[in-house]
Amino acid sequence: MRSTYLLLAAVIPFIILNIWYTGICLWWIIKISIVTYIILFGILPLIFHYSYTVQRKILFLNFVHWPLNTDFSKPEDLGLKGVRNFYLHTDEHVKLGVWHILPQSLTNDSFIGTNEAFEASLYDSNKPVFLYMHGNSGNRASRHRLELYKLFQHLDYHVICFDYRSYGDSDEADLSEIGIVNDTKYIIKWVMAKVNGSAPVFVWGHSLGTGVSTHALALLSAMDVIPTGLILESPFNNIVDEISEHPFAQMFKHLPWFHWLIVEPFCHNGLRFESDKHIENVTCPIVILHAEDDNVIPFYLGEKLYKAGLKYHNNDTNQIKMFRIDASYGFGHNYICRYKALPNIIETFVTKLQTNKTEENN
Repeated sequence: MRSTYLLLAAVIPFIILNIWYTGICLWWIIKISIVTYIILFGILPLIFHYSYTVQRKILFLNFVHWPLNTDFSKPEDLGLKGVRNFYLHTDEHVKLGVWHILPQSLTNDSFIGTNEAFEASLYDSNKPVFLYMHGNSGNRASRHRLELYKLFQHLDYHVICFDYRSYGDSDEADLSEIGIVNDTKYIIKWVMAKVNGSAPVFVWGHSLGTGVSTHALALLSAMDVIPTGLILESPFNNIVDEISEHPFAQMFKHLPWFHWLIVEPFCHNGLRFESDKHIENVTCPIVILHAEDDNVIPFYLGEKLYKAGLKYHNNDTNQIKMFRIDASYGFGHNYICRYKALPNIIETFVTKLQTNKTEENN
């Protein structure tokens, strides 16, 4: 019995100490959790709401430099061939880094790869020209973009791809919706002037680039600068819906002031990308491509854009068409370029519009 008392006397203080220590730990865990919640869901959203700089960084992600240490003057190091790296200076004196990738049939030893020869080929070759507008983050050398360029080249098309201001090796400049739209307008007009009606010019936008290209073409239509067609890959209808439905926004949507804190600042600062409005003024035929398993821009936002386009264009499916890509393929947001049916979709679109143009001219 005495040994039992001695054992209890030794154990009970330890149990009491352990309970006391556990209580202190729980209290600290609770305090840390409260402070973390206040910072994460109170202070940071307020900083975001009142900081235009932070809003731009989150939207454009131009600080995400991938691939790293790219030498844009040597695109051949990235597995490309028949490429010219050059720079254009816009009306706003912004230098833009550009690649011109030749059609496969011109990537031979007989082609003299001077700057003059590259520019002349846009007119002389009579090959379709695809002008590519990329999404946010990375640059014109990003992996999924390279895959798409190679597909265009294999189809025997010219490719013009570039980096907006503050992306890649383009000039650092005020980054805004109208800023990158102006960059895009300048590039489109440059290409259209070089081609000078000798071949069809198609504009391809991906992700954020769909908002850029739709806005740019809507403005250019008023100037009678109209490319042959527009392809929108993984598009959204407007930035309000895209921000609200983005995966990163879901953790904040429970906040009663979510819309005021997170969404409204984009509108107030001119970061609207209202493709569902601009598409009314896009007069060239449009194709929309969207994967059902896109977890960055949900499929139904692309569908909303499609329905808006149909409404504006009198339900004319010759003017606007959408391809729904099954989730089972696993292409997600970036890899529709791997869709086996894509070359046929592109070639059919190009051939149809070339035929229409020939018939009009005759």
